[in-house]
Amino acid sequence: MLLNVLLINSSFGQLKIPPFFGDNMILQQNEENYIWGWTEKITDVNIHTSWNSKSIVTKSDKNGYWKIAFNVPKADLKEHTIKISSNKSSIILNDIMFGEIWVCSGQSNMEMTLKGNFNEPVTGSNKAIAESSNKFIRQFRLDYNFAKTPIKDCKGNWQKANPNTTPDFSAIGYFFANQIYKGINVPVGIINTTWGGTAIESWMDKGLLTNNFRYVNLNELETQNVNFKSPTVLYNAMINPLVGLKIKGFLWYQGESNVSNYPKNYVDHFPAMIKKWRKLWNQGDFPFYYVQICPFNYSKKDALPIIEAQLKTMELVLNTGMVTTGDIGEQWNIHPKSKKEVGQRLAYWALNKQYNFTKIQYGGPYFKNLKIEENKAIIEFQNAPNGLTPANTPLNEFWIAGADKIFYRANAKVKIQWELPHHLRIPLVEVSHEKVPKPVAIRYGWTNYFEASLFDTGGNPASPFRTDNWNSFIKADNN
Repeated sequence: MLLNVLLINSSFGQLKIPPFFGDNMILQQNEENYIWGWTEKITDVNIHTSWNSKSIVTKSDKNGYWKIAFNVPKADLKEHTIKISSNKSSIILNDIMFGEIWVCSGQSNMEMTLKGNFNEPVTGSNKAIAESSNKFIRQFRLDYNFAKTPIKDCKGNWQKANPNTTPDFSAIGYFFANQIYKGINVPVGIINTTWGGTAIESWMDKGLLTNNFRYVNLNELETQNVNFKSPTVLYNAMINPLVGLKIKGFLWYQGESNVSNYPKNYVDHFPAMIKKWRKLWNQGDFPFYYVQICPFNYSKKDALPIIEAQLKTMELVLNTGMVTTGDIGEQWNIHPKSKKEVGQRLAYWALNKQYNFTKIQYGGPYFKNLKIEENKAIIEFQNAPNGLTPANTPLNEFWIAGADKIFYRANAKVKIQWELPHHLRIPLVEVSHEKVPKPVAIRYGWTNYFEASLFDTGGNPASPFRTDNWNSFIKADNN
């Protein structure tokens, strides 16, 4: 294990720190931050920062491990230094800035780089790369690693955004950071810890799985068959090393691999993971924004349990927010090319909720309630402060059923709600079908692949939803 190597080396007096404490790093502004590492056992460690005239001293423990707290002021767009010294060695960190730190995690759609994958482009990437020089946007990319037990160290380095580095940035992470920087004009750091093709169970710690989800098979951890897709191994090697690093929040894009791996349990696993990570970081309910998986043809597999679980997580876990993607999926490509929209939509959440730009629309319309008026179903939406669009166009992907549970492709349109007392307007959609005189249930976008037709006026698509809990989805032959 890397930790064991470090502890062995520390016995010879060599001062070491994790690589995310390095040149070009960004520290979370306006917060007490921590830095830690290894040196000789039971020896003094001294930290001096360029923005504070007083040094801070601590002592390493019997294993040579040490940790120091220090205050980071408000972002000033200047370059700073930190010097760390122990008995026999020292480290100087250069070109440090104060700003906002966001961790990007998940599988391949979050990992997908700005240059795109082979034969899978990112729309507008060449122009974005050519215009990407900005020393105030930086990424730390953790190298791939997995481990049977939690480790403290990792590999990687900080890079400033420019046309030579950003091709290998997370595309979503870059577009998010760029939008945040434009909004708040302070440095933005992205911690990129991602690995394609991985289920959520790989990112959950063993204790959480053992105590709450014993049906997850952990037996392979005791064998030689462990690989990067095994449960808990990515938490151990690509999340645990970061615990304690002061951050602003998390961005998460994952779920495709769980379509065939505990899909019905995602509604329990995902909220539990968020809550456990927050507990480990000990920063309260920091913002956790995530992406609802895109429409895609999963063949005979059913993605709807994941989509529904992601929608429900916003109700189950405080300070979470979901980006909807019903307008940018590709039926035969699980890695859609529209990454800029995803990164920007994540940024809209943060700009509104964390940075007080409250006029920015975010998230998209979500189902609120259903009311039946004679042969019509009236659907009320929330999170559409300026109403719904398009207002004068038939809407696709709405289905309606009566008590017989047979769904018909519905006639749907945005309902014009006249202004009520107190100048209140309610975002509504009217749904009907001539063969359903007594509506009972409505579904929208309730299939693996669909094309969104309903948006808020900010361009955020409505999330798929259903008003029933029926297992079947019987479509009429003639609808």
